[in-house]
Amino acid sequence: MAETTKLSVEKALEKLRAEEQPKSRTEQQDEKIEALNEEIRRMRAQRLRLDQKPGKRR
Repeated sequence: MAETTKLSVEKALEKLRAEEQPKSRTEQQDEKIEALNEEIRRMRAQRLRLDQKPGKRR
């Protein structure tokens, strides 16, 4: 039977991360912008729901 090398979880994650291509600055900024846009959409939808609730009580 072949001998297998055991890695700690930390070392395994480091090895996997090292194999990934680093993201360019533009890609990082695009991800941040998309996350902010999603947050804006969520907050607008929440504001619309909150604005509609007082109107229903009348």
